[in-house]
Amino acid sequence: MSRFGRILIPLGHVARSNFAGVQARWASTSSIGPEPTNVAQADMNVSIFPALWGKLDNYMYLIVDEATKEAAIVDPVEPDKIVAAVKKEGIKLTTVLTTHHHWDHSGGNEQLTKMVSGLTVCGGDDRVGALTKQVGHGDEFKVGALNVKCLHTPCHTTGHICYYVTGQDGQDPAVFTGDTLFIAGCGRFFEGTPDNMCKAMEILGSLPHNTKVYCGHEYTVNNLKYAEKVEPDSQAIQQKLAWAQSQRDKNLPTVPSTIAEEFTFNPFMRVKESSVQKHAGTTDPIATMGFIRNEKDNFKLGGR
Repeated sequence: MSRFGRILIPLGHVARSNFAGVQARWASTSSIGPEPTNVAQADMNVSIFPALWGKLDNYMYLIVDEATKEAAIVDPVEPDKIVAAVKKEGIKLTTVLTTHHHWDHSGGNEQLTKMVSGLTVCGGDDRVGALTKQVGHGDEFKVGALNVKCLHTPCHTTGHICYYVTGQDGQDPAVFTGDTLFIAGCGRFFEGTPDNMCKAMEILGSLPHNTKVYCGHEYTVNNLKYAEKVEPDSQAIQQKLAWAQSQRDKNLPTVPSTIAEEFTFNPFMRVKESSVQKHAGTTDPIATMGFIRNEKDNFKLGGR
C-alpha cells in the first residue's frame, strides 16, 4: 500500500456500453436535486444543471454566449435535460467541453451527438466518448464570441482538462474544473501523484482571483467539514461551512466560488501555509498534499 492511500477503481471506469443501464438504474432511485440555476456574467450566462442526484451529485454547465446565442455544455451526463433546455431557450449548441473520461462526466456524449448534429466534442484523451477534438494545455478556441482556454491538470485522470472561459475582452472569467478542483477540495489521485496535484493547483491558482469556479460535484459541505479538521480555528472555513449548509438546506447549489475564496479555505490550495503543514506534520508542500489527500480519502463518505 502506498503511503498516500489505496489504489481505487473509480466509478468512471464503468464501460461505456454499460452507461445507459447504469444511468437508468440510478435515475430511477435518485433524489430531487436543485432546480437549474442561472449565473449571469459579463458576456455569458452559465446555467447549472444537477445530474445523477443523490448518487454522485454531479453538475453540468450550459455556457451561452449572449452576443451570438451559441452555447457549450460541460460534461452532459444527462443529455435529455440539456437538449430540452437548448430548445426552450432557442440557443445553438455547438460544443461539448468534456473535463475527463469518467462515465459520470463523458458518458452522455455519444447520446448527445445523436440528438444534436454537428457538435464539436472536446476532451483531453481518446477515452472520452464521441471525441472529435483532442485538446491540450494552452489550446484556445471560441464558442461564439467567448474565449475558451484549455488547462491540462493531470492527476485525477491523466487527460483531465479544465476550461477557462472569458468574455470577448477577457472580462468576468470562469473556470470549469471537473474533478480537479472542488469547492474546498480536490479530486482523488486515481492516475496521478501529490506532485501532479500541486502543479494543477498552481495552474488554477495563477488565474485571476475573481475567476468563478464551477466544479463537477456538490461535495462542498463534506469538503469544508474536512477543511475544519485541518484548520479548526479558521473563521473563513467556519463561515463558508455555515453558508454552504444553509444553501443545501434550501436545496440550492454552492457553486460557484472564486479562486480568491479557495485560497482562504481550501486545504489543497493551502499546502504552503504553515497551519496546513502543521496538521500534516511536514514542511514540504508535496508531502503535505499527499498526507491530506490520504486523510480525506478516509474522512467519512463523499468527496472524490
